[in-house]
Amino acid sequence: MDTRRIFNEKLEELHLDLIKMGSLVEEAIENTIIALKKQDTELAHRIFKDDDIIDDFEHKIEKKCLILIARQQPLAKDLRAIGTALKMITDMERIADHAADIAEITIRMANENYIKPLIDIPRMADLAKDMVNRAIDAYVKQDVRIAQKVCDNDDEVDDLFYHIIEELICIMKKDPQTVEQATNLLFIAKYLERMADHATNISEWVVFNATGEHIHLARNEDRKK
Repeated sequence: MDTRRIFNEKLEELHLDLIKMGSLVEEAIENTIIALKKQDTELAHRIFKDDDIIDDFEHKIEKKCLILIARQQPLAKDLRAIGTALKMITDMERIADHAADIAEITIRMANENYIKPLIDIPRMADLAKDMVNRAIDAYVKQDVRIAQKVCDNDDEVDDLFYHIIEELICIMKKDPQTVEQATNLLFIAKYLERMADHATNISEWVVFNATGEHIHLARNEDRKK
């Protein structure tokens, strides 16, 4: 009985660490877009520093998961929970990496006038951040319905992404001098689209944890894992 109680306590610690890491990832997305909109290089540099903190969380959670597997020999349901945590932290760390990628581009464009108002890119960022938030909420509540809704929102992000591509291509055709910045904005949009894909991945792992089935919930089946 004591062994089970200790194991449950360790699982709860793992659960809380995942929530903390998720909050840091959400903050990274938000700060990235604030830095981009305001051309705030100081904030952009801080995002790099915060990325190291998120990396540390990933290593900390990974170590806890491996210790639980080695020492506690968890059964099927518990092993699913630990396996889900390992998969989730990988996706969250990659989201943070993309935030740092956008911060790097923000620094490169800090002294430039933007070729267009930033409207759809911040909308993509808000959607991606909301998807991450609800994916973590689905994990906390073990709610398959919330996870499914997160995956449904991936289509909205994809639609914005393709709209941004078309718009920027039109701008580049009209004025070749915009090519460099337009390309940077395309990279930013792609990073945000990938963030949404990773939020979808997290939701799919939440469903796996709750049901034992790992299925692709998003309609866009060709996305990279």
